[in-house]
Amino acid sequence: MLIGKAVRLERIFNRNNNRTIVVPMDHGVTVGPIDGLIDMRETINQVAEGGANAVLMHKGLVRCSHRKRGRDVGLIIHLSASTTISPFPNAKTLVATVEDALKLGADGVSLHINLGDETERHMLEDFGHATSKATEWGMPVLAMVYARGPKVKNEYDPATVAHCARVGMELGADVVKVPYTGDVETFAKVCESCCIPVVIAGGPKLSDVRDLVTMAHDSVQAGGSGLSIGRNIFQYAQPSRLVQALHGVVHLNWEVEQAMELLKD
Repeated sequence: MLIGKAVRLERIFNRNNNRTIVVPMDHGVTVGPIDGLIDMRETINQVAEGGANAVLMHKGLVRCSHRKRGRDVGLIIHLSASTTISPFPNAKTLVATVEDALKLGADGVSLHINLGDETERHMLEDFGHATSKATEWGMPVLAMVYARGPKVKNEYDPATVAHCARVGMELGADVVKVPYTGDVETFAKVCESCCIPVVIAGGPKLSDVRDLVTMAHDSVQAGGSGLSIGRNIFQYAQPSRLVQALHGVVHLNWEVEQAMELLKD
């Protein structure tokens, strides 16, 4: 591996266990300025102090969130986008380049691909070009790969999720983000079929934080490499405390009850 890529990956992953907690904050382009993403510096301070390894955002948001104080945290620049206003919300298009991310001091880039969408071929083409350019620069790539389209009956189906992970791996990603399949046994098969780190998405806002902690715990037990969870973290009443609990689960092998005790206190 190129030394530049290795150094950048160590800013995103815990070098001792090769696991990570990434907090995506790219939602503003998709759905607008939602709760938790108004005062960006405060939100980033919260998740950084809790022990997040990296935050993820679009290029223009960096100027509103750069901090001169507080705990350091890795930076991933998201390269693709769409909005819920569009008649084609699942059709992602490139809105930034690897070079943009380098100029902003990023430690990685990310792209979103929706397999099964009518524009899948364009997203895959963009993904292939981006991973090739990232390889030239030694820039890590996180691929968010989901199955969303007219032929997709269940995006959480284990075989479908495994297919998503495999696409990310085979087309050059260094990390792939997929939905959790719902249990340890099936998610273990997803991880076994993919030779790069697999992290789970948080999905829609959950009503019970125990469900989130349990999902994080079980995914790691299955061989997952951590979390890439946004609104279930930054919209929590105390994001720093929640990230502390998740840090314990992901990096310190805490059981669910140990993490819940921290949240209860």
